[in-house]
Amino acid sequence: MTDMATLLEVGGPVAALGGGAAYARARHPGVYWSTVGLPASTVRLLSSYGSVMEACGLTVAPSRLRVLAVKATIRREVRPVPPRRGIIRPTATGLRVRLRLAPGQEPADVAASAERLRHAWGVHAVYVTTVKPAVVELRLVGFDVLRRVRMPRKLRPDLLRVPVALREDATPFVRDYRTVPHQLTLGATLSGKSMYLRHLVAGLARQPVALVGIDCKRGVELAPFAPRLSALATDPEQAAELLPVLIKEMEDRYDLIKTRQGIAPSTPDEEITSDIWGLPEHERPVPVVLFVDEVAELFLVATKKDEERRDEMVTQLIRLAQLGRAAGIYLEVCGQRFGAELGKGATMLRAQLTGRVCHRVNDEASAKMALGDIAPEAVSAACAIAPERPGLAVAGDTSGGWSRIRTPYLSLGDAAETCREWAHLAPDLPALKHFRPDVPVRPPAETPGPVVRPRPVTD
Repeated sequence: MTDMATLLEVGGPVAALGGGAAYARARHPGVYWSTVGLPASTVRLLSSYGSVMEACGLTVAPSRLRVLAVKATIRREVRPVPPRRGIIRPTATGLRVRLRLAPGQEPADVAASAERLRHAWGVHAVYVTTVKPAVVELRLVGFDVLRRVRMPRKLRPDLLRVPVALREDATPFVRDYRTVPHQLTLGATLSGKSMYLRHLVAGLARQPVALVGIDCKRGVELAPFAPRLSALATDPEQAAELLPVLIKEMEDRYDLIKTRQGIAPSTPDEEITSDIWGLPEHERPVPVVLFVDEVAELFLVATKKDEERRDEMVTQLIRLAQLGRAAGIYLEVCGQRFGAELGKGATMLRAQLTGRVCHRVNDEASAKMALGDIAPEAVSAACAIAPERPGLAVAGDTSGGWSRIRTPYLSLGDAAETCREWAHLAPDLPALKHFRPDVPVRPPAETPGPVVRPRPVTD
């Protein structure tokens, strides 16, 4: 009886501890990883590193000098040599460790074994990145960071750089307009496309940037952000009037560049290789970001007159996509579908949109429209997005790289409040004054937050 009582006394706390760990793993994976998962995975990695590398085929035959040294000193069997391991660095979501590859190995060999390493060390995923020649970094992610998105706290703000989502490897996905000037974002209804757009607008609202919107759904998506918008068109007729004004603004900025750099006025815009970032700061025009929501509405026509207007608008969008970057005009094109069936010019416009973000879509053809021409292997990943995970998307660019991302929740009210708070940053562009939404602008707060200023020009 005494032994049974002792077992009950010991078993109670153990069961409670096990239940608490299971609850933390399900409801608070970050806490579970820091207290249980991190030590366990570290012990697995340290104790089994050599054998796991050998099982994955990531070892090489030792050199003759090493063979002679081992036999002369400890007289044991000479085993194959794995990549030399660096210091293990724990993070809030996993581990980082650098490997120096052995002669004859390449990063692709390690990347091909990522799934085996994941199971061997008991982590959620393993990602491989090249640091420098012969050195790769393994990023071990301890749990599914996309299930409950928490953006990293230390993010350095910068002009035209907006952290909008979290990648599956726990790094932030940053929308950088200086690097990827134009982007196409696709997604079906309730896929999270609007949430992605809210983060972009709310992030840019804090910066000295002109925001222009074309929302042919009568403005239901972009109208809440009107206090911060420099121009807003809510139907195709208004869009047909706004786009020529943006073209004229782009041409004026090219004239400014020509004047400043001594280029002949007759030089075609296509031959000017510089941009507004080479101008002095006091002469530099403010950047303009154009949001086009439901771009298919600009392509749909019902009469011959509508067709002529459509062709003009598509031509103007293509010109902005081809020439707007140097003038500081950037495009963010959103829609549910986008392809050749929309009409003349659709494929040409899509080819100018370097960045691609594809949320859940209703058919494989839509995923191919977004990703098929830049990363064919990403199409299946986009088609596998479940409706239960709104905000999950596949992001890629014309370099061929892609990754899964997910935007954190941001309510429409919070995004609209951010735009009202920073409405005083909306620049005064005389050319767009006619299209400025008629909303009262509240005076800035007495102690406003920091304004994101341009970084030094390095290109």
